[in-house]
Amino acid sequence: MSQSKGKEVSRVEHPIPPVFDNNSRILILGSFPSVKSRETGFFYGHPQNRFWKVLSYLANEELPESVEEKKAFLLRNRIAVWDVIASCTIAGSSDSSIRDAVPNDLSVILDHARISRVFCNGNTSYTLYVKYLQNKTGYTAQKLPSTSPANAAWKMEQLCEAWKECLVYCRE
Repeated sequence: MSQSKGKEVSRVEHPIPPVFDNNSRILILGSFPSVKSRETGFFYGHPQNRFWKVLSYLANEELPESVEEKKAFLLRNRIAVWDVIASCTIAGSSDSSIRDAVPNDLSVILDHARISRVFCNGNTSYTLYVKYLQNKTGYTAQKLPSTSPANAAWKMEQLCEAWKECLVYCRE
């Protein structure tokens, strides 16, 4: 293990299984789980990440709090969630530090759900998807602005406006 700007750099395996069922219509991909998400054992676990706030607002539902509520929310709204990367070398939660990435096998989802669209949560997810997975899956992904607290330039209203399109495909 080495250091990068005061953060420990280590090889990390993705610890969170994908969420989907045969009713899932869209797939939302992150890059790799943050330290907080790895600690909580579920996607978008950092309290400042706006993923759950944006989606619950757009779905006109209560904000899910527990992992069980979040899973139920995703399945009820026909949303599959996973990440592009299965393992990588990373410093903390820094997407920009990702090295030696090994992509997830998205056929786990794509062979069992009727996914009509793939969306990427942020630049890194999109760039990694295009690099490692787009040719394999045959799906062209749409890049959405990151819900990460690191993307402070995007206010909640702007995120909701940009993300609202993805929920249209959930109802097909």
